[in-house]
Amino acid sequence: MLDLIIKNGTVVTPWGSGSWDIGISGEKIVSVSLTGTSNDEATQVVDAIGKIVVPGGIEPHAHISAPIMGYTEKTAPPEEVSRASIFGGTTTILDFAIQYPGIGIEQALAERSSVWSGKSYADYSHHLMLLGEIPENILGGLHEFVEEGFPTIKIFTTNIRPPEMSGEPRMVKMGHLHDLMDVVHQTGSMLLVHSEDDDMVQHMYEKLAKTENTEWSNMHLVHSNESEDVSFRRVLRVSEWTGAPVYFVHVSATEGLLAVKEARSQGRPIYGETLHNYCCFNADNYKEEFGMKYHTYPSLKSETDRQNLWKSLTGSGLSTVATDEYCTNWNLKIAGKKVSDVTGGHNGIETRMGVVFSEGVSRQGMSLERFVEVTSSNAAKIMGLYPQKGVIAPGSDADIVLIDPNFEKSLKMTDFHISDYSIWEGFKAHGWPVTTIIRGNVVVKDRELIGQEGFGKLIKRKISSEVVNRPVC
Repeated sequence: MLDLIIKNGTVVTPWGSGSWDIGISGEKIVSVSLTGTSNDEATQVVDAIGKIVVPGGIEPHAHISAPIMGYTEKTAPPEEVSRASIFGGTTTILDFAIQYPGIGIEQALAERSSVWSGKSYADYSHHLMLLGEIPENILGGLHEFVEEGFPTIKIFTTNIRPPEMSGEPRMVKMGHLHDLMDVVHQTGSMLLVHSEDDDMVQHMYEKLAKTENTEWSNMHLVHSNESEDVSFRRVLRVSEWTGAPVYFVHVSATEGLLAVKEARSQGRPIYGETLHNYCCFNADNYKEEFGMKYHTYPSLKSETDRQNLWKSLTGSGLSTVATDEYCTNWNLKIAGKKVSDVTGGHNGIETRMGVVFSEGVSRQGMSLERFVEVTSSNAAKIMGLYPQKGVIAPGSDADIVLIDPNFEKSLKMTDFHISDYSIWEGFKAHGWPVTTIIRGNVVVKDRELIGQEGFGKLIKRKISSEVVNRPVC
């Protein structure tokens, strides 16, 4: 007797899409069989007729209960973000344990444990984040945390804002980056890079201030295509010297995209992530009355860039779509009016899968297999969760989402479950997650919450040697 059977749906598996029944025992998938060919019985049956059945989404890039630059407040906590995520079909969230000067990685992970433990609806894990000049003792001890199950490390190549607005220095300079990449290569871990050229960024802040052109609508002039191009290629050169794999977070420009594709064509373990807001809006949206609501660092770029990002999601070139989740309230989001003080961030964890399905699958012809790759399985592989997560196959966690391809409406604020505003209000949805299952437990059914806060658990990770040696996804 199985605990749960999902039947009659169009199931997306590693071997293609088709009419399969999924058998679940406890937290695991135990069978995937052609519909009507199994005699198994189950305590609970979910009829997925008319639905697309996919692996639970994996959010590879989220800032949860994180400091907000320029303010004492923090971004939304796990209990809010994870609740929204399961409504949107995302079942696993990765955020950041930040190693500030004066504290070690162990303390950073302990802080994350206190924030997340017993408070999440979804499963979760943590990247390590290193800021500024990386102490030798941190580099020397990094292998311990990789071995413990935290094999992903993020750095910045820019301080993002002007010195008076940036707070704790973030930028890791090239010398420290080289030494870190050596360690990343030696330990079989993955380096995540927020890549912009800080000299160019800071120069443009100063230039716009001198010419009194500091309105937020000029953000794309500061966080520019050229800055992304120069920085990506510098990072890639150091990666080539050291052999370190690199995952570029939030690719926003054609130039960054081309740099990633070029490196991958050489067989190098380079991966690119974009955000669904970069794919659906462009720098012209900054000109709206409250256009700062669209801003996430780096900036929105041109309409051509937007279209090229979609092409690389529906086709090839980019590996994942994320959100850079950084949820604030409306008043804080619109408080900044200049390029130097606008609050970045996107409260899009609930809309990520639905927007990619609506725009990518329904309107642009993205295949169901590619949809699963960019929303789930590629992130699982790159971040060391695969095949426990990111796949519908025997032995994997029963993290499963039912998408209704006939769901059509213009989204309203009542459709969202986080914050008091959304840049996705008015978005025309065509296909949306309606039922979410985590480890064999139905947590959202027909868009109604069933799951309990605290059900989510910490997942330790290990990256496959293939992923860090060649571009496998």
